[in-house]
Amino acid sequence: MQYGICNLSIVPLRLEASDTSEMVSQVIYGDVFKVLEQRKKWSKIRLAFDKYEGWIDNKQYVEITEEHYNDLNNQPLKISTDLVEFIQDENEQLHTIVLGSSLNGVSLLNHKYEGAFVDQTQEKNHLIETAFKYLNAPYLWGGKTPFGIDCSGFTQMVYKLNGYKLLRDASQQATQGEALSFIEESEPGDLAFFDNNEGQIIHVGIIMQDNYIIHAHGKVRIDRLDHTGIYNADRRMHTHKLRVIKKII
Repeated sequence: MQYGICNLSIVPLRLEASDTSEMVSQVIYGDVFKVLEQRKKWSKIRLAFDKYEGWIDNKQYVEITEEHYNDLNNQPLKISTDLVEFIQDENEQLHTIVLGSSLNGVSLLNHKYEGAFVDQTQEKNHLIETAFKYLNAPYLWGGKTPFGIDCSGFTQMVYKLNGYKLLRDASQQATQGEALSFIEESEPGDLAFFDNNEGQIIHVGIIMQDNYIIHAHGKVRIDRLDHTGIYNADRRMHTHKLRVIKKII
């Protein structure tokens, strides 16, 4: 078994081993993973954080030992908290990293970082504050950054920055936590899930105070939430049908 760490800002995680294949998620600076299969140009990986699998370009990561993988995976995460920051490599060149990057491997990569960060000791009341850092980020299928993000990438990254692990897809996240019977039982930071006509969960957002929700739909935006679902005032219609509310923490 081989192991790796992402040494670049943002790397696409693809469904198949091809540059033209669908991006299903992203690997962000400092993410560690197992290499499940390796080809001449591509590696199939499983991320340590959420066990998500996909293909990345062999030129876009650095191999590490199993000992380093286990050590980094077992440490409390240190995570960058600015929208954009810089690391300095061994040649004193600057590289950008984005909000939510993992910093535990900085020394292993012979990099230097002097920016703001948080470790996994935050409390739940910071979730909404963190969510606002992504406000107006454009929707991007598979995205996990302020420069493009999908609905479950948004919720996962907000929770990650507050010290909690969510799975990657909305349908997976819906298996976590405790279901609530009514909106009135929810608190800011709880998750609301929405399904399609076939009953498949396809969307997720973070509940705010006073029956509002922040979620990624076209962009990260704030809309009204009621017992039917999400009401978009701009379009004067409900855009998502409420399925379940979950208390994750």
